[in-house]
Amino acid sequence: VTASITKTQIPSSNLMSNNSSGTNNQGTKRGAAVGKIPRARQTQMLNPSKIDPVGINDIEENMEVTPHMNGGSVGGTVTRGDANQMGPPASRRRSNVVKEVEKLKKNREERRLRQAEIKNEKENMMNMDPGNPNWEFLSMIREYRHNLEFSPLRDTDPVEDHQITVCVRKRPMNKKETTRKEVDVITVPNKNQISVHEPKQKVDLTKYLENQHFRFDYAFDESCTNEIVYKYTARHLVQTVFDGGMATCFAYGQTGSGKTHTMGGDFNGKTQDCQKGIYAMTAKDVFRFIKSPPYRTMNLSISCSFFEIYSGKVFDLLAQKAKLRVLEDGKQQVQVVGLTERAVDSVEDVLKLIQLGNAARTSGQTSANSNSSRSHAVFQIILRQGPGRLHGKFSLIDLAGNERGADTSSADRQTRMEGAEINKSLLALKECIRALGRKGAHLPFRASKLTQVLRDSFIGEKSKTCMIAMISPGLSSCEHSLNTLRYADRVKELAAHDPMEVKMSTVAEDDVENMESESDLAQLRSLNEGEMSGDMLTFHEAISKLQEAEEDMVEYHKLVMDSNNRWLQQDKYLLDRTNQVEYDQEAYTIQLDELIMEKISMLTELRLKVGKFRNMLTEEETVSKKMTNNIYTK
Repeated sequence: VTASITKTQIPSSNLMSNNSSGTNNQGTKRGAAVGKIPRARQTQMLNPSKIDPVGINDIEENMEVTPHMNGGSVGGTVTRGDANQMGPPASRRRSNVVKEVEKLKKNREERRLRQAEIKNEKENMMNMDPGNPNWEFLSMIREYRHNLEFSPLRDTDPVEDHQITVCVRKRPMNKKETTRKEVDVITVPNKNQISVHEPKQKVDLTKYLENQHFRFDYAFDESCTNEIVYKYTARHLVQTVFDGGMATCFAYGQTGSGKTHTMGGDFNGKTQDCQKGIYAMTAKDVFRFIKSPPYRTMNLSISCSFFEIYSGKVFDLLAQKAKLRVLEDGKQQVQVVGLTERAVDSVEDVLKLIQLGNAARTSGQTSANSNSSRSHAVFQIILRQGPGRLHGKFSLIDLAGNERGADTSSADRQTRMEGAEINKSLLALKECIRALGRKGAHLPFRASKLTQVLRDSFIGEKSKTCMIAMISPGLSSCEHSLNTLRYADRVKELAAHDPMEVKMSTVAEDDVENMESESDLAQLRSLNEGEMSGDMLTFHEAISKLQEAEEDMVEYHKLVMDSNNRWLQQDKYLLDRTNQVEYDQEAYTIQLDELIMEKISMLTELRLKVGKFRNMLTEEETVSKKMTNNIYTK
C-alpha cells in the first residue's frame, strides 16, 4: 500500500537505520531512494539539530512511503514527487499545525488586549466615583440612561381630569445618601413612566440589573417643585369641592420619601415653610374660589379639622390629642364624635392650625425606620352653606410610612398592633379607591378606621381622589420603592376600561347583598390573597376583637366612674338621714341595699369585661407567635 506522508515528521533514527540496512532488496532500494535525495536535504534529515520543520514538511508533502514490516521494524520506499507537481516554494507555504499555532497565538493576543481594555475601563469608571462599592451598578445604570430619550413633564403640559388620579414623585438624593455613596436606581424617562433598576447578583457573583417599568397618570422627577406637583394633583380637586363633591388627596410612601415635604412644605434645616406645601396651596385656592363671582353669593363658610388615626384609635390634633369615638348611624353615616372644627378666615389661619396639628402628631422609632410616621394624619377643609349644611369637603391625608407594615412580627405588642393597623388600613384604602372606579361595587369601608372615617369620600358621582406615591432614589430603599410602586399600580389598574373589569363590576352589583353579609375584613383578604395570608387574616381578626374589647371595657369603666359620683351623693344622703333623731330605719336599709346591689352589679360587669380583654390579649399573643413561627419555617 502506498501512502502520501502529510503533517508527519519523519524521525531521523528511522532514516539512518533504513539507510544502513543492506540485508534485503527492500533495504537496498531504501538506501538507493535516500541516495537520490539532494545532499543538503540528506544532511538536514540525518542531523536532527539542523532539521527545518518547514523544509522537512515540504519534502514530506512530495514523497511517498511504502511501509513494510521486517522483524518488527518499519520500512518503506521513499520516492521523489514529480518536479512538475511540486507546489510553491517552501517560504510561501505553511503546514496546518503551524497555521493553527499562529491562530492560537493571535487569539491569545487579542484576548489579552480585550482584558486590558476592560481593566482600563473599570479603572476609569472607578476613578469617576472613587470608593463607591456599587460602581458596577452605577456604570450599568449610566449606560442604560445614555440610550434613553428623555421627555419629562413640563409646566406647559395639559392637566387631565380623572376621577382617580395616581402619580409618582421621585425625590432628590439627600446628604446622607450622598455621603454613603448611594446609587440612584430610579429613572423617570417621560411624564408618565418610571423605571426601577433593581440590583441583582447571579450564583457566580456576576452583577446585573433587573429593570422594572411602571406607568401612571403623571411621573414627577427630582427637578419638579411642589407647585408643579400641586398643579397636576390637588389643584383641580378644589373645583370638585365647590361643586358639592368630596375630594381626597393621599401622600403615600416610605418614611423619608418626601410625604411631609410635599404636603407640608419645604424644609430649611428643621424649620418647615408651610406656605409651599399642598396644604397651603389648597387653602389659597379655596379662599380664591370663595371670593369669585359664582360662589360669592352662596353664603359659604370655611372650617378646618385635623386628626390622626393611630393604632385604630382617632385623636384630635387640635384639642390636645383628645381621644374620639367613631360611630355609624342606621343610615350608614359615619360621625367622629367630638371632633374639633375651627372656622378660618384666611390662609394664615389655616397654616397656624397645620403647625399646631403637626407638632402633636405621633412619630417615633420603630424596627423598620429610625423616625417613622406612625399615624395617618387627616387634615380637612370643610365648606358649609347656611347654618351648617355640608356643601363639600377636601381631605388631605399624610399616610403612615408603608414600611411600618413590616412590624407585625415585632416582639412588642404595641408595635405589632400599630403595624397590623397600618397594614390593614392601606389594603382597605386601596380597595375603597378601586371600588370608586367601579360603579356599584361593594365598599369595604368597615375594614379599617381610616376608611371608615373617610367613607363619604368614596361614594357618589362627585367624589374624586388623587394619590401621590413618594419614592426614595437610593439603592438601599429599592425594595420599599418597588412596594410603593406596586401598591400605586394596583390602585390605578382597575380604573382602566378593561372588559374583565366590567364583568367583575357586574358580578359585584349582583352580589352586593352577599358580599355585605361577609365581613369587610374577610372580603379584604379575598381581594388581596397574594398580600394577606390566612395567618395574617386570623391575626387581623384577633387585633380587631382586641380593639373592640378594649373600647367596650374603657367605655364601661367611664360609665362606672360617672356612677361613682352619683353613688357618693346617695351615700352622703343616706348617712345624713341617720343623724336625725327619728329616721326610718327600714327605708334606710332598703335604699342602702339597693345602692350596694347596683354597685356590685356594675363592678361585676366591669370585671367581666376586664377578664374578656385579658383573654383577648392572650389570644393575640398566641396568634402572633404562630404567625411568626410559620414565617420562619417557610
